[in-house]
Amino acid sequence: MSIIVTIIVGFIVGLIARAIMPGNQAMGWIMTTILGIVGSLVASYGGAALGLYPAGSPVGWIASVIGAIVVLFLYGLVTKKG
Repeated sequence: MSIIVTIIVGFIVGLIARAIMPGNQAMGWIMTTILGIVGSLVASYGGAALGLYPAGSPVGWIASVIGAIVVLFLYGLVTKKG
């Protein structure tokens, strides 16, 4: 059951990050979900590395969205055409 919750939360976090980030991000719902899940992982490990909270503790919605925005920014840099 926790995998289903992770996917749903990842999708919501990915949608919020895409709504906040300016510009057009052409990605489907699967990539949006992966974006949210990876953003949560980035926030979790990044916060633990900075000493904001202990390793292995769950991160909140705001930290997950910030992590997803960082991942979305990096994704945009890598896939930028031109």
